[in-house]
Amino acid sequence: MSDLKSIAQMFGSSDVDTFLGLPACTNLDMIDAKAAILGVPVATPYKSVGNYCANAPEAIRAAIAPWAANLEHIDFDFGEPLFPDGLITAVDCGNLTYDESDFAANRAAIKDAVIKMVHSGAVPVLIGGDDSVPIPMFDAFAGTGDYTILQIDAHIDWRDEVQGERYGLSSNMRRASEMAHIKKIIQVGQRSIGSARPSDLRDAKAWGVEFYSARDVSRDGFAPILDSITEQSNVIIALDIDGLDPSVVPGVIGRAPGGLSYWQSVELIQGVARKARLSAFNLVEFMPERDVEQLGALVCARLIANVLGAVARMKS
Repeated sequence: MSDLKSIAQMFGSSDVDTFLGLPACTNLDMIDAKAAILGVPVATPYKSVGNYCANAPEAIRAAIAPWAANLEHIDFDFGEPLFPDGLITAVDCGNLTYDESDFAANRAAIKDAVIKMVHSGAVPVLIGGDDSVPIPMFDAFAGTGDYTILQIDAHIDWRDEVQGERYGLSSNMRRASEMAHIKKIIQVGQRSIGSARPSDLRDAKAWGVEFYSARDVSRDGFAPILDSITEQSNVIIALDIDGLDPSVVPGVIGRAPGGLSYWQSVELIQGVARKARLSAFNLVEFMPERDVEQLGALVCARLIANVLGAVARMKS
């Protein structure tokens, strides 16, 4: 029998059920925090592939659990503890239940949950689930102000429908563009071949999307992206984890070489929170079954930790 030692044993971390051992808050009407994590295993999957990311929320929680005992230690992504002054400002609300066949009900549940989070004053941090999860999340912000979406993704997601489904993962930016409160869309990380046809790209450009391909980011860095974000604007970050290079996160359904690095992604997250108001965040499309030794799951978890730390440092 293998006796492979773990970092959890080294740090003395016990089993935890929440992200990084954060306080649990299963009643969304009782959130008292700056940020609230919610696992969303399923929204509107395509019938051809099913719920292939449903196990992601638990896999991501498990990957970072060994560090739960060390929250007061230095987090070198920030140069100080993740939560300044020892004040834990985030909670984990567990996972939404879902219906295997009633996708409209799934979307309604996601929208309702995000509305409750927003009303509490917390920044929603959603862990998907496939890339259909963002659509009801975007919709939940209707009537609360004007928003910019910063999407990080290998694909542009501007299909009107795929397989007869208009609310699936290839249509989230198209659906967002139809929402009156979404005033600006910035899309980062495009590369390789996906579902987009020439007409979809034309439609996106005609709407006014600002594109920064993975090649653009490799050549010019992330500064032009942050320059395009208006000071103090409301920004929703939609992160499809295949926007990162598969050498960093191998656990995705559609690997494409040449994606963003971990540090480029961190700089975007932290840069947005410094310049604007990070209003919501989602991480989607992680497929644990295709991961390698939990490497991708840990990257996902560390990016979420960066969101929590960035939100903790935002001025109210």
